[in-house]
Amino acid sequence: MTPAGAYLDHAATSPMPDAVLRAYTDALRTVGNPASTHSDGQRASEVLETAREEIASRLGCDPAELIMTAGGTESINLALKGIYWARRRAGAGPIVLIAAGEHHATVEAAEWLRDTQGADVVWVPIDAEGVLRPEALGQAIADAGADNVALVSFLWANNEVGSVLPVEALCRIAADAGIPVHVDAVAALGQLPLDFARSGAAAMSLSAHKIGGPVGVGALVLGRRTSADPLLHGGSQQRARSGTQNVAGAVGFAAAMRLAIDADGVPHEARITELQRLRDRLVAGVRAADPSAIARGAQGAPDRLPGNAHFTFPGCQGDSLVFLLDAAGVSASVGSACQAGVAEISHVLLAMGVPEPEAAGALRFTLGPDTRDDEIDALLAALPRAISGARSAGLN
Repeated sequence: MTPAGAYLDHAATSPMPDAVLRAYTDALRTVGNPASTHSDGQRASEVLETAREEIASRLGCDPAELIMTAGGTESINLALKGIYWARRRAGAGPIVLIAAGEHHATVEAAEWLRDTQGADVVWVPIDAEGVLRPEALGQAIADAGADNVALVSFLWANNEVGSVLPVEALCRIAADAGIPVHVDAVAALGQLPLDFARSGAAAMSLSAHKIGGPVGVGALVLGRRTSADPLLHGGSQQRARSGTQNVAGAVGFAAAMRLAIDADGVPHEARITELQRLRDRLVAGVRAADPSAIARGAQGAPDRLPGNAHFTFPGCQGDSLVFLLDAAGVSASVGSACQAGVAEISHVLLAMGVPEPEAAGALRFTLGPDTRDDEIDALLAALPRAISGARSAGLN
């Protein structure tokens, strides 16, 4: 990023703070496999379990429920596939209820279960704000028949448009029907209070690099009463997951959690207040630069992530806007970085009922704890020219 530029794509990955980098690199020097019985192995195990306990304490779960993984994608795949297999063996039906507009890790895992494992995937509709409403989930369960449903999965907060879902109410509906719920909390981590026990979920997926932790480190919280068959076999180092555990990754994740979330599991108030101030300033500036721009998703706390601003710009192609802003030193995105390089209209916006020509002009700005006022200034200075250039290029 140039001095006059701006990094406004923290939802893709957030830069690692110095304190996290120090903790992570120091832990990389840890000698020993934590599964080994000698002294070096036991010291490594102690470092690992201390980090696990710290992460768990900020998520409202027991350390025994926290499975360390290689990122959010693995966590989601382990939850959906593992719970589906276990539930089917226990006699549950083949239906998987997935909220429309989910992250591609969930969408593609569900489609794989459908195409290869006999699952019947039902996409539960979301509303115009990108939210799965309790009445929609209740109707989907009633239509399917509770005994026929293996599991339910939805986002805690939408990673593209930033809308927050009524997680406790949704989990209560599924629990009352005896159906386990997986919640993708990757986008919510560090911006919303996450209390696994209180949520009523059976499983919850997380990723470290969204809050400045190491890339390739994640977690799946799997409730004690929830069974999941493993994806990986060969050691049984963790419940439902084999493989040598990443001590340094767990330490880096814990350090990032410490900076983002207080001991009670609530994101640090000053950081959230600043995120909201900068986001509101960005939104006001975008509307001033282009009054025709349409803000998407729920608007305002507590129904929206404090660091997310999402617009569609009529007559523009989102990829053109990203390119033109990048040329001016501003990093933004059209949506999930997991689909980078693939020219397609956001499935999230389409699920929200946004017409294709409007959805084509999507642009997402996501802020982090080190976002500065001058980065907002850089965006607002570059945006009018980018919009003009994108409109000149058209939608083709």
